[in-house]
Amino acid sequence: MLRIEKHSDGCVSRLRLIGRIQSDSIAGIRSAMNDGCARKILDLSEVKLVDIAVVRFLIGCEDEGIELVQCPPYVREWMLRERAEGAQPESPDAA
Repeated sequence: MLRIEKHSDGCVSRLRLIGRIQSDSIAGIRSAMNDGCARKILDLSEVKLVDIAVVRFLIGCEDEGIELVQCPPYVREWMLRERAEGAQPESPDAA
């Protein structure tokens, strides 16, 4: 189960995500981020569990300039691995 705490300070929006984040939570996180603030921060300090769709979502967030803070080491490692796999050219033997 995911809980979202939102704090806004002028043009900075900070979402603190608490608990498990599963793919069905992504729409709710996106909705909470759509507040017109120029700077967005996702605080992942209390995230306990994520799935692959969430890892890909977090990669996309970073690519869009959203800052991830307090990211659990296992999530960061998974993101790095997922980025590396996505950057690998496909082998001509793969069919």
